[in-house]
Amino acid sequence: MSETKTEYGYGNAVRCEEGEFAGWFHWNHDPYETRSGPFFMRRENDGTYLSAFRAENRHMNGAGFMHGGCLMTFADFALFAIATDELGDDNAVTMNLSGDFLGAVSLGALVEARGEVTRGGGKTIFVRGMVSADGEPALSFTGIIRRISKR
Repeated sequence: MSETKTEYGYGNAVRCEEGEFAGWFHWNHDPYETRSGPFFMRRENDGTYLSAFRAENRHMNGAGFMHGGCLMTFADFALFAIATDELGDDNAVTMNLSGDFLGAVSLGALVEARGEVTRGGGKTIFVRGMVSADGEPALSFTGIIRRISKR
């Protein structure tokens, strides 16, 4: 996958230049997230952020459905994508992430997350969202992000 750096939201996002997610963005500074996904985001026409990835064999559990840990890792990515405008270039960490599993995700599914910032403006940002697989609900989540000082 070729990439180009760009000025986009959370400072160091890069644009994917080829494949299914050409034109989408992702952060390449988190080795765990990159190996888990990579996960992608883009700004929608209404100003919100959509996150997505394609379910691959490596994301599946022993029963052949997406592993819950993969869904929660994606939800964690989506927290920050949803809060992109609120965060600007600030560093932040996840203080809390809770999820309710609503349905199974099959191999090959397009997995997407949408949500909203329910409270921001200070050091603590509250987010809620929904992950779907081929349009069907798979995980509802809420999270709290905390801004931190740059090192």
